[in-house]
Amino acid sequence: MTSNSYRGVFTIPSTPFRETGEIDIPSFQRMIDFCIECGSHGLVYPVNASEFTALSDAERLQLSEVLVKQSAGQLPVIIGVAGVAREVAEGFAKHARDIGAHGVIAMPPYVNHISESMVFEYYQTISDAAQMPVFIQNNMPPIGSNLSAACLLKLCREIEHVDYIKEETLPSTVKLTDVVEGNDGSCKGVFGGAGGRYLIEEYRRGSAGQMPASHVVDVVVALWDALEAGDEDRSTYIYKEMAPLFLFEHQLPGCYKEVLYRRGIIDCPLKRNGKMPLDDISSKYLDEILAQLESLMTWKK
Repeated sequence: MTSNSYRGVFTIPSTPFRETGEIDIPSFQRMIDFCIECGSHGLVYPVNASEFTALSDAERLQLSEVLVKQSAGQLPVIIGVAGVAREVAEGFAKHARDIGAHGVIAMPPYVNHISESMVFEYYQTISDAAQMPVFIQNNMPPIGSNLSAACLLKLCREIEHVDYIKEETLPSTVKLTDVVEGNDGSCKGVFGGAGGRYLIEEYRRGSAGQMPASHVVDVVVALWDALEAGDEDRSTYIYKEMAPLFLFEHQLPGCYKEVLYRRGIIDCPLKRNGKMPLDDISSKYLDEILAQLESLMTWKK
């Protein structure tokens, strides 16, 4: 599967774990099916919403292979290849190519940040290894590097295969406009992040799509479809219905998997490195939020 222009909702599956902390392959496979059935336009894994920094290299490789096999060519698969150094990212990019992925995505090194000239070498190495579309993930520090619009456009213009940007530095909306206005055609599209919190404004500024976590991807797809149809009333309605969840998940790490668990997609909501801080009040409120969103959910248990 190839594309001259990727567009739409490219969702990010979470990484399900068992209570023992081991990865849960059957739950991961169900989540992939869920993302496809919800109308996703592409799949992106493993990245921040997948807890990729809590995975071993072997787990990253194994789950990437499961994703490609389970999706079976139904959607473009974009593999996260970010590494602590370009040599590490190169290995992940080669693996993505070998297993039949359709593209790769990477932040610059996320432990020790590097200079802009080294960022260029980093993405050149990824591009050479992958030989397919590369997405630059521009994220906020401390994990991201907050690359300038000029730097992002230079990477797209001067490095073969560097074609797309996922922009999630703040304010992402203003940065998106800077990229769109400075683009000479080398950048094939800018995708937003933050679960769709800024999607309406990003769309008006020329966004090519959204990369949200997978827990309510059917609702995000509904919002995207309304925007594509030019239905401002419906897009505003859906956004307002999603607003309580946007606020809830912003302050409670682990919400993505708690929702996936409550929707019956994964067997265990636990994440690595600590449980979600969920008490009785917040748990009941989350149930209320999901009940209010149910009419927009195309996937049912």
